Order: sequence, then structure tokens, then C-alpha cells
Amino acid sequence: MQKLVIYNHGKDSVPWGEKTKALAEVAKRQGFTFISPDYQASNDPDLRVKQLLAMDVSAYQDIVLVGSSMGAYVATVASELIKPKGLFLMAPAFYLPGYQRTGFKPHAERIEVFHGWQDDIVPPDHAWRFCQRHRARLHMLDADHRLLSVLPIMADAFDRFLRECPS
Repeated sequence: MQKLVIYNHGKDSVPWGEKTKALAEVAKRQGFTFISPDYQASNDPDLRVKQLLAMDVSAYQDIVLVGSSMGAYVATVASELIKPKGLFLMAPAFYLPGYQRTGFKPHAERIEVFHGWQDDIVPPDHAWRFCQRHRARLHMLDADHRLLSVLPIMADAFDRFLRECPS
């Protein structure tokens, strides 16, 4: 069975930053193919959603979407059509001005969200609002928007997440 993780980077990030590399190692150890599309050509989150949806993922039976900040928005909106086994979201850019979608219908069997108490880009209550509405597991950590200070904690959680995702 083919298993795939698609990592969606944030607005001002790169496809293969620190978080991407750490989570890729975890996914590869568990037998997942790991890809991280390059979205740097556009800062429009909805164009990024279209780019993700244009990918051919038909060869994969188990898909997990991962997203950081704007990438979490991209993963969540795309989940409505991709229907992944899981959504693993970090500092999701939800309910922000300039984003077309303010209502979400995530389609995943499992959703976990990580957010920093010190996030000055996306208010922590936005993560709480999303998780409450969609009964997602929320992890609030003593970190800023980038969450790099808690990367080992998130990598461990991602390892558990992949092992526990239904297949």
C-alpha cells in the first residue's frame, strides 16, 4: 500500500525548512513517501490550494496532509477533495483577513493542531475556535508562530500521529 505525506509550507517559508526536514525523517521511517511542493511563486492561499489539488496523488491509498501557517489553511481546504487519512496542522492561518475561506469543512479521519501561546501572527484563539468546531485535538505550546523551539515535541507527536492514523 502506497502512503504519502504532503507538507505545505507557510507564506514566507521554503519547501525544505527545518520543520519540513524533521517531519520528513519521521515519515520516511514509517514508510511514507514525503513531498513538499514549492509554493513560493504565490502568496495567494487559494492559488496554493489549486496547485495542491492539481497534483496527481492517485497512486497513493493513504494520504496525510501537513501544513504550517498558510500551508495549514491550504491543507485544510484541499482536504475537502483529497480526503486524507489525517491533517497535521501547525499554527494554522485560519480566520485571517485576506483569506477567502472563513468556514472550513475538513475531511480527515484524524486532525491534530499545534499552536504557540506566544504566536503574534495567528492568535491562539483562532486554533481553539477551529478545534472546538471540528473536534480536533489541540496542543498549545510555549512557543512563537514558527514553533521551532518545540520541534522535537512536534516530531514525536507526528510519529505517534502517523502510527495511529487509520489505514
